[in-house]
Amino acid sequence: MHPVGIRPEIAERVIKRRQRLHLFDELEARKSALVVIDMQGTFCEPGAPAEVPASRGICGNINRMAAAMRKAGGRVVWCTHANLNTNSGSDWKIFFDNIVAGDIRKETIKSLEASAPGQRIWHEMQVEPEDIQLFKNRYSALIPGSSQLERILRSLEIDTLLIAGTKTNVCCESTARDAMMLDFKCVMLSDCTASLSDEEHSSALENIIQQFGDVYTCEEAIARLVRA
Repeated sequence: MHPVGIRPEIAERVIKRRQRLHLFDELEARKSALVVIDMQGTFCEPGAPAEVPASRGICGNINRMAAAMRKAGGRVVWCTHANLNTNSGSDWKIFFDNIVAGDIRKETIKSLEASAPGQRIWHEMQVEPEDIQLFKNRYSALIPGSSQLERILRSLEIDTLLIAGTKTNVCCESTARDAMMLDFKCVMLSDCTASLSDEEHSSALENIIQQFGDVYTCEEAIARLVRA
């Protein structure tokens, strides 16, 4: 788990701008969903092609947050990444043809195929039958065409998202940014997210709290949940 959060000077800047640090004093559980991003073998398995070592340290907090969300009457959504790979190439060519190369490219493509072991939810995650599971094929789960997440959330009348998972500064931040753009209330969970370095993690949290939503620890979010 990353031992960093919002720097005091950033908190001071936020308070000066909006006269308070946190946006949401309460989180209405029946209108809220915990969205867990990419907690799967490709990112959690030691030695995996896109391993994020710190991801294994947030499993306990994510499970605790998920249990509290269910108990309060909210929803839990497990969103894992998968890409289609055919003879004509991948369904995300700009990424696989440019961002990764060589053996890493081959291993990443193999790991992110929908039926591959790397796509499976990490074994330390406590998934319940009532939870929602879905695929995304881009960093953000809410960009058009990436997944069914927005349609599912709208159908359940959910307006508040709590974001957990990995990487804080890539898929979690991308999803959080799009959530705010789509008029969802958005909270990034600082001790339920993980990146490749403390600096990247902290930078993403500071981006969110300044412009896109709120940042809480797991315990702070649980304390604000209002039961259905």
